[in-house]
Amino acid sequence: MTQTFVTPTGDALAVTWPDGTTAEYPSIWLRDNCPSGFHADTRERVADLLALPDTPRIRAAGLNAGAVHIDWADKGQHSRFPLDWLKHHSPGRIAPDAAALPPQIWRGDLGARGIPRAAHSTVQGSDTALADWLTQTVRYGISIIGGLPDSRDAGMDAARRVGFLRETNFGIEFEVISKPDPNNLAYTALALPLHTDLANQELPPGFQFLHCIANAARGGGSIFADGFAIARDLREDHPEAFTLLAKTPVPFWFHDDDTDLRVHRSVITLDSHGAVQEIKWNAHLAGVFDMPADRMPAYYRAYRAFMAKTRDPAYQIRLKLNAGEMVVFDNRRVLHGRDAFDPATGFRHLRGCYVDRGEVQSRLRVLRRGADGLGAKGAHVPPF
Repeated sequence: MTQTFVTPTGDALAVTWPDGTTAEYPSIWLRDNCPSGFHADTRERVADLLALPDTPRIRAAGLNAGAVHIDWADKGQHSRFPLDWLKHHSPGRIAPDAAALPPQIWRGDLGARGIPRAAHSTVQGSDTALADWLTQTVRYGISIIGGLPDSRDAGMDAARRVGFLRETNFGIEFEVISKPDPNNLAYTALALPLHTDLANQELPPGFQFLHCIANAARGGGSIFADGFAIARDLREDHPEAFTLLAKTPVPFWFHDDDTDLRVHRSVITLDSHGAVQEIKWNAHLAGVFDMPADRMPAYYRAYRAFMAKTRDPAYQIRLKLNAGEMVVFDNRRVLHGRDAFDPATGFRHLRGCYVDRGEVQSRLRVLRRGADGLGAKGAHVPPF
């Protein structure tokens, strides 16, 4: 078969493709996506779905110039759908998405040398390099940019190249230094076990950009682990524990003189297909567990099983950032921590900010428009 055929079937339109496969498009779906129902400039839907019949009736349908033309029985309505648009949006088929990258799961054997790296000047100066770096960062959940200028704002400028910065109760940016009267353990010289930031937020920040300005103190090495790898192994080793951590919300809490943030969330979040979507792990911000008493022993066993894996060197990558380097990581996937350091032996100063996942994904889609048909302008909008 080398031709495409269209056949009205009462309440739907069947399209038989040249490869012999057939897709069926319900008539209500076709009317809901008719180009006449969208604003020509904004491409936002303006038609009233309730103004349509429950089952719009197709009077006639045919092919012309690479598009399906449909005449409707009501109000003389006519619709035109390009064939490639219909192919992209076959019911039951998820349209391609340049930002929907499968994660590259890693463990400690990746090593510091295995972390994707890029040069600041290259990423700042080339959209192609920016897209390549973002692709690797999303896949691995972590990367390092080197060669940042000797400027305290260099990391923020690089982050703004990707998207808008996320403001939290710590501000738009934050200084990771040891200081008196801290309101967070990050602002001490203590060791920090592996964790994700701000699990107490309604939506924890997405990607963290952490620019090393000075790291001369003894100690203070950084530690990273792939939370997806930990969750995957927990699912295989202790499936009951995995299920409890995915289905049991627990309290996370942060408070100081000006702030009182509380949420109930599960440690592991799954997507609609059951795949791990995000990790919220911060034992320091965990509130008082409040599930029924008869469920607590089993939950604590599950919680401790996850914690034990975060302490296992088999999952950890350890490195010491140098001045002028910036580590970028997915805060809802990659756990991070640090070794204790001695402020008396030298100054340690990191400056950080957050860019939400949605901003990163949006930037990647725009940069990849037209590449292999993924993210192409118009691929996921009405067929104008």
